[in-house]
Amino acid sequence: MAMRNDAEEIAGLDGGPVEVGRRDIEALAARLDGPLLRAGDDGWDEAVLIWNAMAATIPALVIQPASARDVAEAVKFAARHRVRLGIKGGGHNIGGTAMAARGLTLDMSRLRRITVHRDARRVDVGPGCRLGDVDRTTQAHGLATVLGFVSEVGVAGLTLGGGFGYLTRRFGWTVDNLEDVEIVTADAAVRIANRTEHPELFWAVRGGGGNFGAVTRFTFRLHEVGPTVYGGLIAWPFERAEDVLATYRSLTAEAPRELAVWLMLLRAPAAPFVPGAWRGRRVCAMSVCYSGDLAGVDDVLAPLRALGTPVVDLRRRQPYVDVQSSLDATEPKGRHYHWRTEYVAGLSDALLSTCRELFAGFSNADAQVGVLHLGGALNERDEADGAVGNRDARFACGVLGMWRPDEPNAAAFRAEVDAAWGRLQAFGTGGNYVNFQLAADGSARTADAYRNNYERLRRAKAVYDPDNLFRVNRNIPPAS
Repeated sequence: MAMRNDAEEIAGLDGGPVEVGRRDIEALAARLDGPLLRAGDDGWDEAVLIWNAMAATIPALVIQPASARDVAEAVKFAARHRVRLGIKGGGHNIGGTAMAARGLTLDMSRLRRITVHRDARRVDVGPGCRLGDVDRTTQAHGLATVLGFVSEVGVAGLTLGGGFGYLTRRFGWTVDNLEDVEIVTADAAVRIANRTEHPELFWAVRGGGGNFGAVTRFTFRLHEVGPTVYGGLIAWPFERAEDVLATYRSLTAEAPRELAVWLMLLRAPAAPFVPGAWRGRRVCAMSVCYSGDLAGVDDVLAPLRALGTPVVDLRRRQPYVDVQSSLDATEPKGRHYHWRTEYVAGLSDALLSTCRELFAGFSNADAQVGVLHLGGALNERDEADGAVGNRDARFACGVLGMWRPDEPNAAAFRAEVDAAWGRLQAFGTGGNYVNFQLAADGSARTADAYRNNYERLRRAKAVYDPDNLFRVNRNIPPAS
């Protein structure tokens, strides 16, 4: 059947085409305070750009909401016409879930207001904010909340998937510090959700990965942090890997909650801070952040001194915001990223040996093995305290592949990562971080991320999004 002359073809909820009248689209644009964009319009290229180029898809329409009312209008339109709907916060999700291919995407980049309530130790954050926006604003008051490791990551996606960072051991998952949200649900209602208003919706939002609506404001609890901490990168030759990994295990076993350390097996970059002879060589690196009393930092990090002289040591007293952005250059926008990760409960000899073997065998010079110390506060809450679950996670362990878009060996590199992940899975808790799932991962992997909370999430989905309008994500289908 030929398409009507007065209609546009847009992807429907199931991905197939639906016809939407041009007058309906024009009427929607007229009701919005923010712009509605098509390909070729000013701002289009930036609006559809995402971090992981391997997962890039292009929508038919983009709306850049200027208010919660704009979001509600867009949701109402998508529901009425059964149009595929995506939501872009920072566009940094590895699975590319910000974009609704050939559908309608809400680019939240205009909603970047941040309001610090210093006396109440709270901060209101718009869904278009990046982590660095929030850190810089709150650190002006000597305060911070739990955010991630790269300042360009969007607050919305990080939070909705659970979220972790350098402060997780002190204060839990990011969503453990979420006090309140303003959210537009599938019926286009603007709701406030917290522990007393719509508590089941609030429970689901705390880790449910964008399945329950479009959040238009997050309110986080703040803590006294910094503004000066001790942190930075330190690295030793990979030939010392057995000693370095054993020291990492003993350091994390005794670490105070104020210490967070990310272990990375990687090739040293061609950066000014790396001695020329070491650029491109395999190293064992740790990214350190100590946010406690700086008078005690030497004692806390004494085990690292016992390893002898490193090839790189950038650790120093520095602003917390600098530590929070120190890894930005390691994840440039526009590369192809293929990551596989698991939560693990401990660092056994077998796991550490496997990490060394995997890294030594990579043919991709940009592939890494990473181990992040979690534990602490997140382990003290009940598994059902927020949809995020995974309260038994003490480390996140992963294989991180990346390469340029024109890489001729991309298929082999992907296969290497997948094979390495297959070996790491044997050490996992059975859970995983939903924000690190790939576009091709199926529903079973999503269910594994939530474990015992999954069926409760499906029941909440049936209440707040029975038609599964919000499905461009790691989707949780509504219970029948």
